[in-house]
Formats: sequence, structure tokens, C-alpha cells
Amino acid sequence: MLLLERDTFLSELRHWFDVAASGNGHLVLVAGEAGVGKTALVTAFGRMVEQEASRFYGACDPLSTPRPLGPLLDIAAQSGEGLRHILEQDDGHQHALPAFHAFLARRAKPALVVIEDAHWADEATLDLIRFIGRRVATTRALILVTYRDDEIGPRHPLRVVLGDLATSPTVRRMHLPPLSESAVRTLAAGTDFDPVELHRQTGGNPFFVTEVLAAGGQGIPLTVRDAVLARAARLPSAVRAVLDAAAVIGAYAETDLLSQVVGAEVGAVEDAVAGGMLLPKDNGYAFRHELARQTILDALSPTRRVTLHRAVLQALRAVGTGPDDLARLAHHAEEAGDREAVLAYAPAAARRASSLGARREAAAQYERALRFAEDLDPLERVVLLEGFALEAYHTDQMDRAIAARKEAVAIWRAAGNPRKVGENLCQLTRVLTMAGRNAEAIQTVSEAISVLESIPPSPELAFAYQQYAHFHMLDRDTDTAVTWGKKALELAERLHAEPIVIAAYNTIGSALLVGGDMSGTGPLERSLQLALQAGQENHAAIAYTNLGSGLGEMHQFAEATRWLEEGIAFTTERDLDAQRWYMCAWLALVRLYQGEWDAAVDSAIDVTRRPGISAISRIMALVALGRLRARRGDPDAWVALDEALAMARVTATLQRLAPVHAARAEAAWLAGDTDRTLHEACAAYDPALRHRHIWFTGELAYWQWRAGARVTVPPWAGEPYRLQIEGDWAAAAERWREMNCPYEMARALADSDDEAALRQALDVFGDLGAAPMVANLSRRLRAVGARGIPRGPRPSTRQHPAGLTHREAEVLDLMTQGLSNSEIASRLYLSPKTVEHHVSSILTKLNVSSRHEAIRVAERLRGGPRAGVGPGQPV
Repeated sequence: MLLLERDTFLSELRHWFDVAASGNGHLVLVAGEAGVGKTALVTAFGRMVEQEASRFYGACDPLSTPRPLGPLLDIAAQSGEGLRHILEQDDGHQHALPAFHAFLARRAKPALVVIEDAHWADEATLDLIRFIGRRVATTRALILVTYRDDEIGPRHPLRVVLGDLATSPTVRRMHLPPLSESAVRTLAAGTDFDPVELHRQTGGNPFFVTEVLAAGGQGIPLTVRDAVLARAARLPSAVRAVLDAAAVIGAYAETDLLSQVVGAEVGAVEDAVAGGMLLPKDNGYAFRHELARQTILDALSPTRRVTLHRAVLQALRAVGTGPDDLARLAHHAEEAGDREAVLAYAPAAARRASSLGARREAAAQYERALRFAEDLDPLERVVLLEGFALEAYHTDQMDRAIAARKEAVAIWRAAGNPRKVGENLCQLTRVLTMAGRNAEAIQTVSEAISVLESIPPSPELAFAYQQYAHFHMLDRDTDTAVTWGKKALELAERLHAEPIVIAAYNTIGSALLVGGDMSGTGPLERSLQLALQAGQENHAAIAYTNLGSGLGEMHQFAEATRWLEEGIAFTTERDLDAQRWYMCAWLALVRLYQGEWDAAVDSAIDVTRRPGISAISRIMALVALGRLRARRGDPDAWVALDEALAMARVTATLQRLAPVHAARAEAAWLAGDTDRTLHEACAAYDPALRHRHIWFTGELAYWQWRAGARVTVPPWAGEPYRLQIEGDWAAAAERWREMNCPYEMARALADSDDEAALRQALDVFGDLGAAPMVANLSRRLRAVGARGIPRGPRPSTRQHPAGLTHREAEVLDLMTQGLSNSEIASRLYLSPKTVEHHVSSILTKLNVSSRHEAIRVAERLRGGPRAGVGPGQPV
């Protein structure tokens, strides 16, 4: 197993071995908690000196009746006849200690003696350690004695021995600490584990860390469970009762609370500390490792668990609680099966979490309450449904939010409350839109307007107008969106409905911006300012989103990046996942245009990996991924682009269909399929033209032109596309350069007949790794007699020591992490067939015949095995 953060200790042992070898023997007490790596350390050191020393190993065992002098018996079995003969005599133990000293003293070769687990030592072995510790200086031996310092309380017999040896000049102490977060991060590299959370759960204990990693996240590994339960089983029943109570209380058990729960057994708390299971912490106690707490908790019988949760709930009420204890009370109430307490505490805990921006926790608390609300009065249950639906929307759980809103609509309709029906229909519209179910959304908001217009004007009606405007903004119907947005704004201002005022400014600004009117940033920034002032975090998140994505759609990439990065930071801090991941998808697109291809693909894949991600976020991430792969010449571009088209068709909006069809047109053209290029370019062109969308119209016209069609591009269409269609490649290239779009600039230069311009384009394509354009342009240059055109792989491929492409290097890296072809395909969003091709190419280029050999070569190239992969672990 790979040793991390132990070099200093190995160097220190090396020093004391050299001192001992010179004739001044030493004994080193190696302390540390169970699983910290004491055995791994002394074993590694033994290998370091195996050519220089005679090595002897003995161990103490956790037996109910230990073997007298068990470690010495082990050593005698390795040493030949001398020691074994003495120990076999009836009075052998009387002579064993001086015989062992004499055995070491007369050896010509230095000796390394290891006595493991002295915390389990019998009295005779403790006498041996005391005896030899005082006399080791007259030998050429280094004696290493390991023990668990977390298992020896103040009354443990080993404590007396340690005290007796404290003043010996040839006895040294060494304490092994747990691993740091940095070391855990190294071990977890290449896995899906969060290293910070893994470090918290394991306390940095190497045994726990490696076992959890090896188990792959499938619960607490059996090895860890068995080790913890075996340790607890050796403790008195009163101590085990304390551990049970502390495990149920949670990660931290206050002294007063623990005392209330365990009652007469409170005296055993200190024994739990002495036994190494609990640690004093502030004014209470905590388990040394969270995994140990979980193991103790999981081992409780259902009856025992319920009884303890009831006791904790009662005790919490007795000691007094505040608003920050609501989540805790709700948890114990549910575990105790106390319905009344759950319905009292869970909704209050949800409201508290929401007020603090903890949206996921808020959703979970509402969900907890709903589990106990089946037979609740409908007008009480609907409050829980509305709360859950809002938090589910914020945390990107759209399907669940839709179900909750629909149930709420049905309850209010049955209750004859049109205002609440309309409000929930408006909220449902918003969620349906995020889920990409636009046809259903327009029907829902139209119904909301009909219901709300049948009663006196209300903020809910203004909300309905704003949602109707928002829907038309999504379809890039600017005039309709602005008209209804102003209608919503006027009514909201008249009724002093500030949240709707904020939303209306947002919709109006967004509609203007994506319609090509850059003044739209004014209302959007006004919306953001008002939202921040009013503490309306969701509206602020939407403003950030529409500023970033709108400016990105208008090819204002520098400004888009600023708003997207600010918005992602804002939403990350507040668990506003729906907006966060949509902005991440758009940031991937912006980075693609800016030539930051590796960052773009990382961002896009990060979004697509998220389970339950909203449809609109996934569509835009797939567009970025598909477009980038097409530009790199990856056949799996169509895997992403086919899924994107299927999802975009469900939305039936220009906002989704245009970028998808444009990306597909480009992929077809790069593959040399002009018929398909023309088909894709025409698919969304008419609505783009009808809505006068500058960039959608320009690009779709460009791809029709590339496919050989005669197209008259309108004068207002995207300038660089229009210039290129008109034959002014130089002006188009300059415009793309000003926008910092290197690929598009090089593509414009490639239309030139000037060799210098073509060579410049070739260099840009080569630096980006745009294989199809490199190949196309190289052929053209060679055909006209240009010299010095490279025929080999592009620079990124040449830079790899084995000549692997960027994608092959990614696949090989995942192979070294033990991933199968199907797992690699899922991780990189490729088809399994493509991964097979990459693996075959890797084996050929590395000149090996198996994955195992390829991994060995990769480790050699990297300078050693991947952190966390060692003997006995899968590769």
C-alpha cells in the first residue's frame, strides 16, 4: 500500500537503526490509533533494512486469555533452537527475559525486532518490554513496539510500563497522526469521492480511507464495520450503552444531553473515552471517526433505535432548544415515529433552512413532513406541498416540483379558491418551462390568466402576465414578450407587488437583449439590483442567468463570462441549483467560442453527469459537447447532438432548436455530408428569420451557403457570417478576432487563396486540436505546392510521450483508475464502441497486448503508480 506523509517517520527510524547498528541499541514506541498505519510503517521499514538486519516479528493478540510471552514465542519460532528450547522448559518464563537479551547481545548482525499491538500484551510480555527497554543499549538491536494509544486509558497496565521507561535514554517515542486532507485528496484522486467529505467521515484514518475507496462508496465496508464492532464488543455493557446513545444523538453529543439519555450509566462515558471510541469535544463528546458512529448506529436493533430516539427527543425538549435545533428535533421525531412531533418540527425546520439559503435541506424537511401528512386536512397538506414544490424547483428537482404543484392546484380547485389556483398554475408554468415541457407550459399559463382575470386584479394576475411574457421571450418573440412584460410591470407596480416588478424587468430586458437590442441589459441589471436589495435571491439568480446566457447568445462573450461567473458563485452559495447548472452549461458554450476547449468540455461533462438535471441545462451542455467533439473530429459528437435534438424538439422553441440545428449542421459539414448540412441549416431558419434573431439567422444562413445553397442573408444578420457569405473573408476574420473567437477566425481565413492567411489558419486549428480542419487545410496547401506542411499528428499528440491523442490519454488515465470500457464511456460521454476503438489504438501505440500492460506503461511514464492504487487493489 502506498505510504503517504510517513517519510519523516521512516527517516527517523533509519537514524535510530544506524545508531543501534553501531552498538547502541534502541527501543522505539510507535503509537497511534487503530488503522493509522503502524503496521504499514514498520513493515515498510523492515523492507528498507532487509539486506542489513536480521528481522524478527512478534505480535500480541486480543484473546480473552492472552498467550504468556506471545510475541517472544513468535520470535523464538523464527530464531532457531536457542530461545525456543528455553521457552519449552517448565520454568522457561523465569529465564526467558535474560535469554532474549542475551540472544540479541551476542548477534554479530544488527537486529530489527518488532512487537506489535502491545495494548493487548499479557503481564509477562509487559515485563519483557520493561526489561529489554532498560538493557537494549548493550545490543545492536532496534526494537519497535507498536500500540494503540487511543485504547490505553490512565489505568491500563501498559501505561505503567510507559512510565517506567520514560527516563530511559535509549527509549524513543513516535506518534503517527492520521492523514491530512491533502493526503486523502491524493488517495481519492481519479474517483468520484469528495476528498473533504471522505476526510471528515474517516478522520484521515488510512485504514478507513483505503477501505472506503476500495468499496467504491457502497455503504460502510464490511472490514470497517467488523473492526469497529469487534472493538466495541470488548468494552463493558455500560460503555456500549453510552456508545449506542451517542451514536443516536449524532455527530456531537452535548454532556447534558448525553447524561439525560444514558441516566445511571453516565459514569461509563469516561470509560468510552479511555477505550478510544469517544473524544471530548467542547462541552460534549464525539466519535473518533464518523464511520465508527455510523457502524454503531447501523448495528442497533429497530426497537432499541426507536427507544433511544424517543429518549433523545424527550431530552432535547427538556434541556431547551432554539431555531437551529429544529432540524435535529425533526430528525429524532421521525426516527421515533412521532407523527405529531414531525408535523410540528419539520415544516419549521424547512422554513428555517430556506431563510438561511439551505434549499436542499429545506426540500428534504418538507418531504419529511409530507411522509407523515397523508391523512392531514387538505388545506394543511397543501401548505407543505407548496413549500416543497418551491424548494424542489430551486434545487433542480423539476419532475417532483411539477407533481407537487399539480396536487396543490387540485386541492385549491376543490376548495373553490381561484386566486390560489392561479398562483399555483403560474408556479407550475415556471417549472414546466425549466423542464423543457413548453407546450404544456403555455396551456398552463393561459389557464392561469383565464382563472385570475375572472376575479379582481391581483399580484397573481401580474405574475401570470409576466409568465406569459417570459414564455414568448423563450421563443424569441420579442414584440409579444415586451408587450406582455410591460403589462405585468404596470399591474405589479400599481399593486406594489415587488417580486413581480423584479420579474417583469427581467423578462423585458431579456426579450430586448436576445432580440438584438443591447439596451436590454438595462432592465436586466435593474432587476438584479432590486432583487439583491429586497433579498429575493431566486430573482437575482434568474437575472444573473439571463444576463450571462443572453449576452452569450448575442456573442458578447467577455461580458457574458463576467455575469456567468458571478452568477455561478452566487447560486452555488445558496443552493440555487436550477440556475447554477444552466449557467454552467452556458459557460461551457462561451469557453468553446473563446478557444478554451479543455475547460469547455470539462464544464459540459460536469453538467451532463448531474442526475435529474433540468432539460434546458442538459440541452445546452450537449450542444457545447457535441459541437466541440465535431471540431475535434470525434465521431461521438452525434451521441450528444442526437440527444440534444430529441430534447429540443420537446420544447418546440427557437431558443433550443436553433443552436442544436446549427451545431448539427456544422458537424455534418465537417464530416463532408453537405445534404445533411443543408437539411439541418434549414430546419430552424424560417422561425429565426421571422423573429429577426441576429445570430441564429446569420449562422443558419452561413451553413446553407457552405452546403452550396444560394441564400440571401438579411443586412441585420450576424455581421461576420454575413461578411463571409458576401465573400469578404478578411473582414469576417478580423471581426471574429475582435470577438476573441479563434476557431471562427481561422475558419474565415481558410476561405482565402492567400498562402500566408491559410498558414495562419492552419496554426490556429493545430493549436486548438481541430483535426478535421487541419486535415482539410493541409491537403489544400499541399495541392497548391506549399512546402513544410506537417503530415504527422498535431502538436498536442506529439507532446504526449507515447504519441497518444488527447482523448486516448484521457481513456488511458481512466483505465489506470480501474474503470471498465462502459464506465469510461459513461464518464466521458462516449459510446462503448468508441472506447473500444480508443483502447485498441492505445494498446497498438504502447506496443502492448493487454490493459494490464498498458497500465504498467502508463505508470512508468507518470513516474509511479496512481495514488491510492497499490498491491491487492484493482487497476
